[in-house]
Amino acid sequence: MADERARQREELHKAIWNIANELRGSVDGWDFKQYVLCTMFYRFISEDLAGYLDAQEHAVGNPSFSYAALADTDVPPGIPDAIVAEKGFFIRPSALFQNVCAAANDGAGAKAFRADLNMTLEGVFQSVEASATGTEAEGAIRGLFADFDVNSPKLGNTVAQRNDKLAAIMARIRDLPLGNVAEAKIDAFGDAYEFLMTMYASSAGKSGGEFFTPQEVCELLARIATLGKNQVSKVYDPCCGSGGMLLRVAHVVGPDNVTRSFFGQDVNLTTYNLARMNMLLHGVNFSKFDIALGDTLEEPAHWDDEPFEVICSNPPYSIRWRGDDNPLAINDERFKPAGVLAPKSKADLAFTMHMLSWLAPDGCAAIVEFPGVLYRGGKEGKIRKYLVDQDKVDAVIQLPPNLFFGTTIATCVLVLRHSHAGDGILFIDATDEFVHSGNKNKLGEKNAERILSAYEARADEERFCRMVDRDEVAANGYNLSVSSYVDRTPPAEEVDIAELNARIAQIVAREQDLRQQIDAIVADLEGK
Repeated sequence: MADERARQREELHKAIWNIANELRGSVDGWDFKQYVLCTMFYRFISEDLAGYLDAQEHAVGNPSFSYAALADTDVPPGIPDAIVAEKGFFIRPSALFQNVCAAANDGAGAKAFRADLNMTLEGVFQSVEASATGTEAEGAIRGLFADFDVNSPKLGNTVAQRNDKLAAIMARIRDLPLGNVAEAKIDAFGDAYEFLMTMYASSAGKSGGEFFTPQEVCELLARIATLGKNQVSKVYDPCCGSGGMLLRVAHVVGPDNVTRSFFGQDVNLTTYNLARMNMLLHGVNFSKFDIALGDTLEEPAHWDDEPFEVICSNPPYSIRWRGDDNPLAINDERFKPAGVLAPKSKADLAFTMHMLSWLAPDGCAAIVEFPGVLYRGGKEGKIRKYLVDQDKVDAVIQLPPNLFFGTTIATCVLVLRHSHAGDGILFIDATDEFVHSGNKNKLGEKNAERILSAYEARADEERFCRMVDRDEVAANGYNLSVSSYVDRTPPAEEVDIAELNARIAQIVAREQDLRQQIDAIVADLEGK
């Protein structure tokens, strides 16, 4: 069964790759991603809605019912509001993906229908968003299709060319073997979506890395932050990108075991939309997540929702922020405890202090950090002093190099808790814990297990991890670099002196014997 599932996944990934490369034409792969991702999302919500309504009717004795086959006028008046309350959106039958796709690609009238496909799609997307306006789902649905520009010249020089491209994208997405949403095969949609984001991130360089963290890294952080817990209340990522960290927590503990909600924020409109789509694609109801758009440091969106029991995040590395150019920042309760603000040119520890401030008393924050954060002096050194002196640092984990898209640096994981064993700080050097995957490194399953086992055991292991007292860290200038505490130097080879002397004696004796043989040969030659 596992082999068959792997085969199907491989075939699915191959088909997705072909779509992304064959259809994009002159559109750069990074720019083209929104058309493929949004079309896949459109297919998903259409099948999800139709499948839900069909199941309802089948359950009450109407086995031939098909929502997709209804005329728009046949939809009972109360249905749209009821569906929005349950699903967060409504799509009339004629606007379902499967019907629009068929009209644009199949039959004698396809060409005529396709002539206005751009306007049709624009109207569909507007109606989906409008259906949630004024409801609890509005924040989850509003602007989801903002990046899907049906009139972009990148799709073609003429309207006809653009519509042909849109119709082709829809047809290829329709043909993907994603299963039947109504039969609980939603994982195929989620897997395909994540594969697409991985593919785009790997080909987009830095811009891809800004919105996507490799799944295995997300998994490691999620398992660290939820260690020993079967259920958590609220999960938070202040730089959520496409939502991978939040979804990994759901994967680790089970979505039903996050009892409150998933909270995230991102400053980029595209990734903000991707994150909301990603949550819905993975079966997280609109009522269970709150993803906000905006600058977390300047305009944090979840003051009324903190504190959070689990925080997992990969903030942007060393970006600029206003820092002390903002006279209010030093009195912000998130940054004030350290008595100093992170440098304007390096906001890393501003994000760290923000997360620590919003961490629940019994919570855990696992944060990917740029390595310079651990040893640079000045203001950053003072913030580390605060973190260490207040016993907030639970562990520091050195990750292997070349794990992330857009950079080859070896990043670290900083684990924070308000309360932990008080036994010092655990330093783990996982530099060599990786497997090669193409031109990148990857945390393999065994690599992750070794890191997690060491984190849980909190015991010294030669050349891999060490428990360090806070006084030693303070004496070392509050340097948190793992290499300062874990010596990876291979042990010196032990030498048996007696055995060495015996071998030397044998060599000397052999040399003497050879000299005697040579002297004898020379004497014999001279005698002749």
